[in-house]
Order: sequence, then C-alpha cells, then structure tokens
Amino acid sequence: MMMRLLSMFKRQVLDIPLLLGVLALMGTSIVVLYSATNENAEMVFSQVIRTVVALIVMFAMASIPPKLYARWAFAGYILCTLLLVAVLVAGHVGKGAERWLDLGIIRFQPSEFMKIIMPMTIAAFFARRVLPARLLPCIAAIMLILLPVGLIVMQPDLGTAVLITVSGSFIVYLAGLNWYLILSLTGLAVLYAPIHWFFFMYDYQKHRIITFLNPESDPLNKGYNIIQSKIAIGSGGPLGKGWLQGTQSHLQFLPESHTDFIFAVYCEEFGFAGFLFLMALYAAVIARCAYISLNAQNTFERLLSGALTLTFFFYIFVNVGMVSGLLPVVGVPLPMISYGGTSMITLSAAFGIIMAIRTHHKKQSF
Repeated sequence: MMMRLLSMFKRQVLDIPLLLGVLALMGTSIVVLYSATNENAEMVFSQVIRTVVALIVMFAMASIPPKLYARWAFAGYILCTLLLVAVLVAGHVGKGAERWLDLGIIRFQPSEFMKIIMPMTIAAFFARRVLPARLLPCIAAIMLILLPVGLIVMQPDLGTAVLITVSGSFIVYLAGLNWYLILSLTGLAVLYAPIHWFFFMYDYQKHRIITFLNPESDPLNKGYNIIQSKIAIGSGGPLGKGWLQGTQSHLQFLPESHTDFIFAVYCEEFGFAGFLFLMALYAAVIARCAYISLNAQNTFERLLSGALTLTFFFYIFVNVGMVSGLLPVVGVPLPMISYGGTSMITLSAAFGIIMAIRTHHKKQSF
C-alpha cells in the first residue's frame, strides 16, 4: 500500500517521459566518467552522490506550484544580487577569480542560482504586462538582466555572465521583442565589442578568442586543449575505439577530460554512432520540454518553460561547439554529462520547474 501511494505521489509531481530522458543522460554520465577519470571509482561514486542530490532537488522543485515561483521571483532576484555583491566584497578566490562565498560549513557560487532566478524574474515581469511586449518594458527587462550580469563580469566570470544574459534574453525574445529592437541591440553590441576588448577583457579571455581563431598559432600552450580535443573527436571514427579504450584521455593528452572536454572523450570511445545516440537523448529531452512549454496554461509558465528549454539547448550548443573548435573556449560543461555537481543540480532544478508546470493544473492569476 505504501509503495502504491508513493508511486501515485511521484506521478502527480513528476513528468515521467522527461524524467526518463534525464535519467538516461545521468546514466550516460556515469558510464563516460568511469573512463574519463581513468577508472577512478572514488570520483565516480562522488558523481553518483551528486546525481542523487540533483534528483532530490528536481523532485523538490517539481513539488512547488508554479504560482509560488512567480510570487517569489523578485525576492529571489534581490537576494541573489545581494549575494553577488557580497562575492565582490568578501568572496573566496578560486582559479584566479572571486566566484565563491565561503560560509564555513558550505561554499557556493551565487551566480549559479542566478541561472534559474534570472529567467524566472523576467518571466514574472512580463507575465504582468500586455504581450507582445512594448519598448519600455523591454528596456526595463534588459536593465534587470544587466545589473547582476555586470556584477558577475567583475568577478570575473565571463562564461557564466554570457549564460545568464542568454537565459534572460530568451524571455525578452519570447515576450515579443520586435526585430527593429533586436537589430538595434545587436548593432550596439557590435559597437561596444572593441571597447570591451581593450578596456575590460582580461588577458586570458583575449587568449581564448585568439586561440579559437587560430589554435595552431600556439599548439603547445594556448591552443593545446582544442587541438587535442579535435584529434580525439576525429579519431573516434564511425563506431569509436570502444569503452575504456580512448587514448587521448587515458594517456593524459586531453586536459579537463572529465569536465569541459568530456564530449571529446565520449566521441573518441563511441564514435559517430555514439554521438548520434547522445544527440537523440538530448533531442528527446528538449522535445518533451518544448511540448510542456507549448501546452502551459498561462504567460508566466510558457515564458519560463520556453526560456529554460532554450537555455538547456544553448548549453549543449556551446559545449559541443567549444570542444569541436567551432566556438571559443568559455568553460561550459556538457549538460548532465560532465563531472561536477553545481551544473547538474542547477539543470535538475530547471527540469523540476518544467515538471511543475506540466503537473500542476490549477490556474494561476497575476
């Protein structure tokens, strides 16, 4: 009887097709990580623990009615912005940047919370207005995006700043941003780019852009990672070298093989066939999220679910493009596959919100 009640409760708050897709990606992550970490059972066990935590977070987020997300979005935005200010004042330095808050018993990155809070806030902002959005609300939304993004750039963490900008911008676009304003903002961005390059970008960020344009110009230093990654992907062939048989990662040629460049390990061992399988898993998850977005009951739910879906696609696009040498290296992990808990928990929270939109059928008013 208890098992039957538990099963009924889970089915009430979890979307089963989406859950199965997410579990398939998590399972793939464990398999690939065992090889990418040179069969390091301790690291794999650590990832299993993170996966369990991520599933608990997803279940918790799915249990919350979407109307509560809309109600508390602005409060969450203010709190996260204050935490970002605290990072600049008393942040913990890691890898040359102040990105962490160390509270003694826990150390975390407030910018990760903003990946969820930002689209939620902008969605709540537009849900209270007539759509398609007019010029002034769009400008106000852009200002809401730029405030925390500016604080993140100052840490400096350009990769996360780009991801948060994109997640918020997707909401603005879905709210009906006209093409005249899109082209105008694009033009301003192009004009601002040289200013940012000469006055605000750090040397390591410039090196990433230069390496992207010509990695062979410094094959033993700045261009090493991307060259080795492309060798790993190309050597996989149609069917790959086989699980645990990848040479680029096992012989230590490929740096960050279990985090940012795990896609190269996967392609070397499973080849083009494995690539198609992984893309099919991603496509299934994205298709289910898109279906939920299209069938959402109100503006807030449609905007939020649509933006989270597009953001998940953007993460995949950036990592695959980065590892393949088609985009600059920005330190974005492969969603649900790379080693680490922060990204997985954040994405699981996003999937939980999408599930909540699907499974909570009560109408919401704004």
